[in-house]
Amino acid sequence: MQRIANMIVKNSLPGVSRALWLALTLTILTALPAWADSLENLRASGAIGESYNGYVVAREPGAQEEAEEINAKRRAIYQEKATAQGIDIEQVAKVYAAEIIRTVPPGTWIQTNGQWKKK
Repeated sequence: MQRIANMIVKNSLPGVSRALWLALTLTILTALPAWADSLENLRASGAIGESYNGYVVAREPGAQEEAEEINAKRRAIYQEKATAQGIDIEQVAKVYAAEIIRTVPPGTWIQTNGQWKKK
């Protein structure tokens, strides 16, 4: 797992420390939350998509509540990591977003600049 984390760290965002990248990557790879199954089902159905800001977006009105719940959980994780590292929550969210976008399965809807596309 360390090797995978090191590969991800090499492609990090400018200004993000190697230690932060490693910590976030290891967290993502080892601590998948129980709600991940629900998230995967919502992604697979196209009801929600991933945005480059680190949060999900409801693509269907019926998925809005689930998207808000997922985003609240993500926001709590991002805030915890930001506080621990002494950095801005948006910076943490961008690091997570890059990893999420990189690892979501093909067919997942991704939003950039307000436009949707399938990975």
